[in-house]
Amino acid sequence: MDKFIDEIITAPASINHVPQNPYLHAATSDNTRQAYQNDIKHFVAWGGLLPASADIVIAYLQAFATTLNPRTLVRRLTAIKHWHTYQGFFDPTSNPNVRKTLTGIMHVHGTPKEKAPALTIENLVSMTTFLKAQNKLSAWRNNAILQVGFFGAFRVSELINIHVEHITFSKEGMEVLIPRSKTDQIGEGQHCAIPYGDEQLCPVTALKAWCEHAGISDGVIFREVDKHGNIGTKPLSGKSISIMIKAVAKNCHLSDADDFSSHSLRRGFATTASRSGAPIMSIMRQGRWRHEGTVLGYIEEGQRFEANAAKIILQKEQKDKPTSSP
Repeated sequence: MDKFIDEIITAPASINHVPQNPYLHAATSDNTRQAYQNDIKHFVAWGGLLPASADIVIAYLQAFATTLNPRTLVRRLTAIKHWHTYQGFFDPTSNPNVRKTLTGIMHVHGTPKEKAPALTIENLVSMTTFLKAQNKLSAWRNNAILQVGFFGAFRVSELINIHVEHITFSKEGMEVLIPRSKTDQIGEGQHCAIPYGDEQLCPVTALKAWCEHAGISDGVIFREVDKHGNIGTKPLSGKSISIMIKAVAKNCHLSDADDFSSHSLRRGFATTASRSGAPIMSIMRQGRWRHEGTVLGYIEEGQRFEANAAKIILQKEQKDKPTSSP
């Protein structure tokens, strides 16, 4: 079943005299392919037949209108669209009634997107201070993950795939090569420069300390460490990094600890850099953002009380209020 789903998502129906094209498979990222596979499986398990009609797709949307997030349904429609497109069938999701049904579901059941809170610089200091006080391998690793992830504004998929061979140290700090990322699917390669810090926060020193304590000289850097201190060869998963961040935040008694995730590091960098006066283009370059809108959204969330019109009025009112005579 999995093989069947994979084939029908990534390639059109084969013709005997036409050789298989391996590049069709390579055109879709593994994460996207897995998501589409799961979406198609869900549609088929519900009773959806392939190829599907517009009426069947509408019935599917109605069946899960109250139980699935509308954003999930949008992705499910995309998977169904790709299946039909690459198989050479008419795309039922292009039917106006399908789109209108989805719009109606979003109007009735749409909810604000849940976002992981941004990790502030104060949060980061508390967490790294806590970890530095522990003399064990997992703490050295976690300290490096937090600092490198924050100051490199890494996506978790980028962070867990950093290899020793990707890092070049210099007197200014280090440069990390990112062979492939969400915004670089064709593998042109991107670089992230991270400078030295001070005694309190220094991602370069933190990374070196972890590698030295763990004896890592090649291969993936952020690896599994079991309860006995044994270091594995496999990289950490994105989920395990989010679990670690929540756990350390709880130990530091930070508010919203349960809501933190790996994305909190990236969001935290954007909001902190903006508050510190970094130009938006500098922030975008460090985080490898292509669209200003995404970064401006992060910045706006972190500065809602900065240059706040209501705050200006209240401060002026307080300033102009006559003082009572003694």
